[in-house]
Amino acid sequence: MGLTFVSEQVAVRTPATSANLGPGFDSLGLALTLYDDLSARVTGDRFTVAVSGQGAGELPTDETHLVVRAMLATFDELGGRPAGVAVECVNRIPQARGLGSSSAAIVGGVQLARALATTKITDADALRIAARLEGHPDNVAPCLLGGFTIAWTEASGARAVRLATAEGVHPTIFVPEERGLTSTARAALPASVPHADAAFNTGRAALLVHALQHDPELLLTATEDRLHQGYRAEAMPGTASLVASLRSVGVPAVVSGAGPTVLAFGSPPADFHPGTEWRAEKLGVDVTGALVKGSMVEHAERGPVAAGRQS
Repeated sequence: MGLTFVSEQVAVRTPATSANLGPGFDSLGLALTLYDDLSARVTGDRFTVAVSGQGAGELPTDETHLVVRAMLATFDELGGRPAGVAVECVNRIPQARGLGSSSAAIVGGVQLARALATTKITDADALRIAARLEGHPDNVAPCLLGGFTIAWTEASGARAVRLATAEGVHPTIFVPEERGLTSTARAALPASVPHADAAFNTGRAALLVHALQHDPELLLTATEDRLHQGYRAEAMPGTASLVASLRSVGVPAVVSGAGPTVLAFGSPPADFHPGTEWRAEKLGVDVTGALVKGSMVEHAERGPVAAGRQS
């Protein structure tokens, strides 16, 4: 018997994410309380996508949409595809700003496919599929699992652990109108870095794990970076300037993902003015990840993904 599918509509809410967090290049990520809402139901003919909010009128509405591509990859992993699926996306995560919009689409597609199929896969499989599509796991891990995550890649694929954050961790994002491209940001990075810089970041990344879990007072020091932000500064001068300005008044601030959004832990002084080109928004840390409503997906299966997970 081939793969079968549920008849009812399923829905998933996917959180925005911030990756790197300063020194944790391509490994550390944080889920934020800003969400896209996606839903899907099996139909009889083709794959369609209706988009409202961020990306409406820009994103494709057929099977080339990233959500559908992720669904198809998951269906193929499960061993079969439905004849068609109608997808609806209500997007609130800004596109191409360093807040994980592509990871939210990918994880959302994987989760919708899991919910529609009567054959189930674990979160470990879902993470592996999502990371393969995204190219790296630092954003898809917190999007799928929620919270603060450490992600890495082994021969078998991506893995991650989810850790709790301290009560004093309060993210604020500064989002510009301008967009950025991950490919452009990565192209600015050198093929090698000085050993001293690598050692510096190793210490800061280790400290950041402790600071986010237990001692937010250490975040200003723990978010220092020498591996990627300096090399990208010329392409994003406004972002680099805002990070420097926030840090100069004692606010731990970093480039969010590949930018140009800036992530700060805490709020700047009342007399601090980032400029009219920046929209500031206080957020929380999302602790649930991309949970599906109206499905049989068992979220208790997260143990294999996050061995040693703390809550």
